[in-house]
Amino acid sequence: MKWIDLRSDTVTMPTDEMRKAMANALVGDDVYEDDPTVNKLEELAAKVVGKEAALFVPSGTFGNQVCIFSHTLRGDEILIGDPSHILIDEVGALSVIAGVQSRTYDVSNGRIDPEEVRGKIRAEDDIHFPRTGLVCMEDALADGRVLKQEDIKAVYEVAKEYGLPVHVDGARIFNAATSLGIDVKEITQYCDSVMFCLSKGLCAPVGSMVAGTKEFITTARKGRKLMGGGLRQAGILAAAGIIALENMTGRLKEDHDNANYMAKELSKIDGIDVLMDNLDIDMVYFDMKKTGHDGYELEPEFYKKGIKINPEEGGLIRFVTNHDVNKEDIDYMVKTFKDILAAWDCEPVI
Repeated sequence: MKWIDLRSDTVTMPTDEMRKAMANALVGDDVYEDDPTVNKLEELAAKVVGKEAALFVPSGTFGNQVCIFSHTLRGDEILIGDPSHILIDEVGALSVIAGVQSRTYDVSNGRIDPEEVRGKIRAEDDIHFPRTGLVCMEDALADGRVLKQEDIKAVYEVAKEYGLPVHVDGARIFNAATSLGIDVKEITQYCDSVMFCLSKGLCAPVGSMVAGTKEFITTARKGRKLMGGGLRQAGILAAAGIIALENMTGRLKEDHDNANYMAKELSKIDGIDVLMDNLDIDMVYFDMKKTGHDGYELEPEFYKKGIKINPEEGGLIRFVTNHDVNKEDIDYMVKTFKDILAAWDCEPVI
């Protein structure tokens, strides 16, 4: 039985081309910077996002944290959107690894108010305040939205007025660029460092990239070593990353189109309310309160039918399309959903 996995795009499997490239990869010791496949990946990644240099890291969380660690001093305060992955889903690592604290600004409906960010920057001449050391943004957002280009530009310009570096958590930045119909460099021009994942929608099994100036990457490389990220013959992994950047970024629209198709089909089911304004990328959010049931009940029923989902969070359920989910899978999921509701003899609660 084929499993249909809608929990996240992190569940994608490497393509056959990736597997072959990994098996045949030329390798060296990357800590000595002599792994030719890693070097090729880093050069390609820097070029793709318009930066001077790049660094291969084990994961997105690792990449974000090595950037924060490299940009800041212990005791600094960083400005970060609420909510954001760095703040919510990285186990408080910014305080443990970099020794910094966070001050949040609001991100609502995919918008940032640059003047709110300005107002959060600490006055340097007040001895009571920590130093503001970094401004962070996330694009695309975990709620399925993409930031407006004018907001990214405005926040970057505010940060530059105060001499602050800007880091972008771009785990799904190629999804963001695809949604906007622009080259990814149009986003990354407004940051000093960017992290992006090679996994998720790009299907590589392991790894993310950090990109910035040569000087910054030199600092980050030492931080990577300190954090235990020296991976030796990492070219076996980097080989899949090269294919991810060369062949997989251009197909993300298919995932977005499938997410839109899924959203429309789910919205036809009585009692299902889809958040149609959160459909910028490959994520579909909905609630099923009006059915009289919830996602905790739905999860085991779907599992019996070969469909994996996460339980609801904050009253919402998220389904994510990816390379391994096609329209036929979506049709099967929707039919299964209807059958489950019918079996529950569910009547919409008004």
